[in-house]
Amino acid sequence: MKDAYSNPQVKELSKLMRILVWSQIWVHVICGICTISFIFPFLDRNSKDQKIQIWSRRLLKIFNIELVVEGAGLLPNGAYLIASNHISWLDIHVINAFKPIRFVAKSEVRTWPIFGWMAEQLGTVFIRRDSARHAREVVDQMAAVLKTESICIFPEGTSTLGIEVLPFKPNLFESAIVARVPVFPLALQYLSRSTGVRNEAPAFIGDMGLLESMSNVIKSGSLVAKIQILSSYPQSANSSPDRKQLANYCHDLIAKRL
Repeated sequence: MKDAYSNPQVKELSKLMRILVWSQIWVHVICGICTISFIFPFLDRNSKDQKIQIWSRRLLKIFNIELVVEGAGLLPNGAYLIASNHISWLDIHVINAFKPIRFVAKSEVRTWPIFGWMAEQLGTVFIRRDSARHAREVVDQMAAVLKTESICIFPEGTSTLGIEVLPFKPNLFESAIVARVPVFPLALQYLSRSTGVRNEAPAFIGDMGLLESMSNVIKSGSLVAKIQILSSYPQSANSSPDRKQLANYCHDLIAKRL
C-alpha cells in the first residue's frame, strides 16, 4: 500500500497549509508590532497585560498548540517570582497566554529579528551571562520591579530538549529575597496531542535559528503546552532561605514533576 504522503496532491495540500500558517504568523506579528507601537503608549499596565495575553493565545492557536494549566490557584494576588525550566522561545508566549508577566532573558534575545524588539518593548530584563557585575545590577533591577509586578526567570541559563532539568543558577533568586516575595516553581512540557508523549519539536537548542525552530513547530502538527504551578518555598517567620536553597528547591520540584 502506498503511503498517503507519497501522493502528490497530499504533498501539495501540506505545502499550502504550511504557507497559510506562515502567512498567519507574519500577519499576527505585524499586528503585534502595530499594537506595541501605536496603542501601548496609551494603555495602563492591566490593559497592556490583556493585549499581551490575547496576542499570545492567538499565536498558540496559529501554531495549533493547546494550553493546559495545573495549579493556577496557588498563585497569590500580589507580586511573586516564578522559576521555570526552559525549552523554547515559545516558553515566554505560553506563559503569557496563561498569565502575562515580566521576563528575564539572555542578552542575545534582544538581537532576534522583530521578536527581540517586541520583548524589549514589553519590559523584558536582559542579562549578559558572562558578566557577574551585570548580574548584580539585574538583581537590583528585578527587586525594584518585584515590589509591584511579578517576574519569571529561566535559571538553567539555556534551553534544553526538556528531557532533564539542568542545575539552576542561584544568582537571580536573590531578587526575591530582597523584595520579600514568594517563589513558585513552574514545570513546562510540550507534548504530542495525539499520544501525550513528550515532543521535542519546540526545543530551541544549539545553533538553531529562530525561523528553523518555528518551522519545526509547524511541521510537528498539534501540540499541548502543559504548565504546572508548584508549591512555593515554605516561608518561616524565624528565618529566610538563601538563594541557593531557593534554586535547589525549585529545581528539585520541577525535576520530580517532569
